[in-house]
Amino acid sequence: PWISIAEAILGNGDKAFDYYLRICPSTKEEIIETYRCEPYSYAQMIAGRDAPTYGEAKNSWLTGTAAWSFVAISQAILGIKPDYQGLLIDPCIPKNWKGYRVIRLFRGVKYYITVKNPDGVSKGVKHLLINGKSIEGNLVPYNKEDKEVEVTVILGSN
Repeated sequence: PWISIAEAILGNGDKAFDYYLRICPSTKEEIIETYRCEPYSYAQMIAGRDAPTYGEAKNSWLTGTAAWSFVAISQAILGIKPDYQGLLIDPCIPKNWKGYRVIRLFRGVKYYITVKNPDGVSKGVKHLLINGKSIEGNLVPYNKEDKEVEVTVILGSN
């Protein structure tokens, strides 16, 4: 998962998501006889070409890979990062994604986040709307009085 995070930090959304898919257990159905791990469980490693059991997953349930994979997809790729002041929105996605939606519960507030990618970029928040109002930057401030917040993010170059 760390390589996905690193690629996202560098702005390489296509590579970040590709690396994520390579370890995602739900993508292993076609090779399950070799992979030999539960299709819902992350493995600590997958044996390499020089190993006698090439392609076999090892040490499921004994690893932090699931937690780090969640960080990779939710914070680095989808770009929804918890911050003391609120939620930072900084996606790094594959260029061919037209957008996505996320419902994020944060400190008791439900955020409905819609990200649109009309320019086909990997990174760069061009415009951010909170409950229909434009704001500067990419921080959605936390307000404990809110119950639900509608967030619209437009990606593009500034």
